[in-house]
Amino acid sequence: MKKNFGNNKSHRAIYTLEVNLGRSKEDGLPKKATGATLICYSTGVDEDEAVREAVATLRHSNMAPLNVVGYGSIQERIRNGHEIDHEEKQLMERALHENSVIVADVMPIFGNDTEADKVN
Repeated sequence: MKKNFGNNKSHRAIYTLEVNLGRSKEDGLPKKATGATLICYSTGVDEDEAVREAVATLRHSNMAPLNVVGYGSIQERIRNGHEIDHEEKQLMERALHENSVIVADVMPIFGNDTEADKVN
């Protein structure tokens, strides 16, 4: 007989998320930035929970999440051929160990950044 204990927190995984931010007061972004893209590692029993945790944490930090794209768990990323370097893996393991959200990269967006603007 299988026992169901609900959400078993011991089966948490780490998920890679790309979060697009708008602006809000005291968000810590550069003054002339119109927003930013963040790469985050967030834990959850599934990706939906990891997204909810990341959004709640960012809002608590005075940031304005607009959109989140999930890239899956570390196991899914490896199966899909993503290369995960040592530093990235360490950050993921830290997030899982601490049951936390880690912002691994912040890429501010300025004005109407487009690929054409960067080339010219």
